[in-house]
Amino acid sequence: MGKQKAKTDLEQDPRQPLQKGTPSKSRAAPAPTHKQVDHPDKIQLSERHAGIVAADSELELDLELSLSPITNTPNTIPDAQAKAHQRKTGNQPLRPLSKAGHRNRLRKRFREGGADALPDYELIELILFRAIPRKDTKDLAKRLLARFKTFAEVVNAPELQLKEISGLGDSVITEFKLIHAAALRMMKSQLADKPLLTTWQKVIDYIQAAQAYENREIFRILFLDKRNRLISDEIQGFGTVDHTPVYIREVVKRALELSSTAIILVHNHPSGDPTPSRADIEMTRLICAAAKPLGIVVHDHIIVGREGHASFKALKLL
Repeated sequence: MGKQKAKTDLEQDPRQPLQKGTPSKSRAAPAPTHKQVDHPDKIQLSERHAGIVAADSELELDLELSLSPITNTPNTIPDAQAKAHQRKTGNQPLRPLSKAGHRNRLRKRFREGGADALPDYELIELILFRAIPRKDTKDLAKRLLARFKTFAEVVNAPELQLKEISGLGDSVITEFKLIHAAALRMMKSQLADKPLLTTWQKVIDYIQAAQAYENREIFRILFLDKRNRLISDEIQGFGTVDHTPVYIREVVKRALELSSTAIILVHNHPSGDPTPSRADIEMTRLICAAAKPLGIVVHDHIIVGREGHASFKALKLL
């Protein structure tokens, strides 16, 4: 009976688990001496499973990247995104993001062709890139141009009018003011230590850029020395849309304080038309009469506006 019971234990169905606490009577199978080879179907199934897992991981990664804010710079692709793209496309490089690509192409065209290679709205876009780093700026640039008509009008637009444009904030206004200030600084530096009467067109360009687009009248005086070089460029007063108070005594007094022997009078017409008015002509005559006995020469009175400029000297009003 003992032999028969042992045989029954050994012949127990291998598919049934051994009872807990019941040691197996059989010896461990010897390790195979030859290399085991997986079945081809098993290999294909494993590869397919790995591909499904990789695709799911990449789908989760793409979803995460699309929902989370991008903290890298426009020209930088996240490492995880680059690796996922390489797994999908066989190590082909990941192309830049669309907005970064558009901005880089626009900058490249500007560097290679200068401002003439870009229409006004794209030149405005280049300015907006600095103030709005993460949003499409083409629509805003076109709306600005539609509202103010020209590039110069956009850059010189009053702050209150700019704030009426949807999507435009203080950072954009600061950029426009910076562009305008930089242009004036560069133009004014070209007048330094040079006789202004020999660089007259540069004087006109500077005055035009400085106040032709102002929405109120500004009275300015350029004080010159004996060689007609610029001593000081000063604003003497601010007015309304059609009038500026000018105090003749203060004009002459300031010229004497600076030891100036010649002056150029400047003011603007916000209406755009630079044609001198009767009041302009009379005021100029009184200043000339007060300055002449003190050895101060009035070289010219220039009026600027959006439509151009008028010179009293050229009009024979001096």
